[in-house]
Amino acid sequence: MQEPTFSEPVRDLLAAVLEALDIPHPATVGDGDTHQRLLSTRAMHATIALRAALAPESLARIEWTTAYLREQLAANPPTTYKHWGAEGDR
Repeated sequence: MQEPTFSEPVRDLLAAVLEALDIPHPATVGDGDTHQRLLSTRAMHATIALRAALAPESLARIEWTTAYLREQLAANPPTTYKHWGAEGDR
């Protein structure tokens, strides 16, 4: 079976979407609410980016879409709650 090949801009966008959704699990029940709000915000931005990338005129602006998504992820980092398995939780 042949592996799929993507252009570099598409691979970069897919990596940013994965980064948006793949955040650490919360360490406590109390951290769960913060985790859920953050994940929801990051998923919303990933959805917006994917919709923009799938729009008919998207090829001309996929790099811009990826940069916008990365800016939104930087503005909503997964550092506002304790992570499960993080150093110091033992």
